[in-house]
Amino acid sequence: MLNASRADDGLSKVGGTLQQIPTYVTAVPNGTEKGLYMAVDLGGTNFRVCSIQLHGNTTFSLTQSKVAIPRELMTAKSYKDLFSFLAKQIQAFLKEHHNEHYVGHMERRGSQVEGFHNEEVFNLGFTFSFPVQQYGLNKGTLVRWTKGFDIHDAVGRDVCEMLQDEIDILGLPVKVVALVNDTVGTLMARSYTSPGKSGTLLGAIFGTGTNGAYVEKLSRVTKLKTMQGSTYDTSTGEMIVNSEWGSFDNTMHVLPNTRFDKELDTESNNPGLQMFEKRVSGMFLGEILRRTVVQLVKDPQVKLFQDPSSEHNDLHTTTNIDKDTSLFTQHGLDTAFLSVAHGDKSEGHRLTRQALDKDLKVFGASVEDALAVKTLATAIGRRAARLSAVAIGAIVLASGKLDTTVTPAGMPTIDGANPSTLVNGDELADENVIDIGVDGSLVEFYPGFETFIREALRDIEGIGAAGERRIRIGIAKDGSGVGAALIALIADRVGVKAPGQNALHP
Repeated sequence: MLNASRADDGLSKVGGTLQQIPTYVTAVPNGTEKGLYMAVDLGGTNFRVCSIQLHGNTTFSLTQSKVAIPRELMTAKSYKDLFSFLAKQIQAFLKEHHNEHYVGHMERRGSQVEGFHNEEVFNLGFTFSFPVQQYGLNKGTLVRWTKGFDIHDAVGRDVCEMLQDEIDILGLPVKVVALVNDTVGTLMARSYTSPGKSGTLLGAIFGTGTNGAYVEKLSRVTKLKTMQGSTYDTSTGEMIVNSEWGSFDNTMHVLPNTRFDKELDTESNNPGLQMFEKRVSGMFLGEILRRTVVQLVKDPQVKLFQDPSSEHNDLHTTTNIDKDTSLFTQHGLDTAFLSVAHGDKSEGHRLTRQALDKDLKVFGASVEDALAVKTLATAIGRRAARLSAVAIGAIVLASGKLDTTVTPAGMPTIDGANPSTLVNGDELADENVIDIGVDGSLVEFYPGFETFIREALRDIEGIGAAGERRIRIGIAKDGSGVGAALIALIADRVGVKAPGQNALHP
């Protein structure tokens, strides 16, 4: 399905089956990094400012603040209005949480002490969750606005430069050194906090949406040579690639396609796009279940929720669908319902029946009704997990990491111990572990989602039971905060300059 040829197509040219977007991040952390870095996150209607202290032992301390974006700024006449507001939030954060550093900088700046421009400043990673054409670690132009934003003169401008200009007007000791995708941040956050010596291969999000970013050999990202103006460090020989796998197989050559999938896509706001995501992500699984349930309700042979006699219902009441039910409304069933139904082990499926009552106003559902809904919820969640495993498995296979095995005895540490770690109950040499960082509501809260993923990985040719045992899957939290700070650290190390200054050249 998601095979090497499709991935290679995206690495060699713009517009492949997989987008395979270069991120210009050319190293991952190993948990020993230290320092104080900043991150900001404009992901929608809120703006978050963070400072992250990396302790150098895979741990960190985070300080943060969050503020709502005023509605009028989302459609401002000039981008300067929005980005000035963002810069002022950074200023307020510095005053509150790093006042000594801020005041000292402003005093030196005001007195024009010679060399004050060379003092240490905060390196900042900017998570900007809107479509961007990126061509450097801190260089990328806005393609279009989404999520209710519409500021015309920002389109086509460099995102980091717009923010840096407003930061400089306020004279803040902050340098925007990285433009961050939250999935890449997930990989970075996991790589810093994961146990053992092996770096993280893949960061993946299975939540409202789905996406994956992974470490690729720089020599394989051949389309970089055709991307004018791109700048990046070549010393590591690697680059993190943002796969954008949510749009995989929009042409529908290999993905499963039921009548409910087709109806959902046709009535969506982006028909024919994000076809993989529409079968995997939390935004759509509840809608797939709703459409399936509606079909069974309408089927005279099934008669779901149509128990006409209280004699056949253990609650001794007839089943009733309230006229105000959201069952017949598009997106009227939240994906969280699937987690309740699939994980329901209560007697008589009591929890599922309570959820039907509360969430859908289906009153007096029978045991058989609840069991039918639970079965459907399990099937839909299991399919999503197995498709997720296809994406994970394709990247693991393409990496070649399963082709080599190192024995623990061959890797003595300084103190003579053999470094090893437990993965899924098996003790493995650290070098044999393939580390995957994941985030999102599905993988975190849908019961057994990882178990379903692992079942599918064992079924993939080339991975099997032995390969699946080597794959460690761990939660990576706060890719847009901690991950962005870590990318700022990487950018600082390779000498990325503030937007508008001379930058790295390959």
